[in-house]
Amino acid sequence: MAKQSRGTFQKRAKERARQQKRHDKAQRRLAAKERRAAGAPRMEDDEPEVVGMHPEPHAVPTQWDDASPTT
Repeated sequence: MAKQSRGTFQKRAKERARQQKRHDKAQRRLAAKERRAAGAPRMEDDEPEVVGMHPEPHAVPTQWDDASPTT
């Protein structure tokens, strides 16, 4: 009979660990949300992957200099 009660304590400890993990994760999410909100404001048409990139002509890599066009 004593063996059954030990399982109960282990079960309770496991559940407490799960609850703590959920709490910690919620705190991390909240902190990340606040950090993102405090960041630089974005324009409506800004896409995250192209922010800071400017369309301009770039030099052709040397490996493509002697490549003939494929038309």
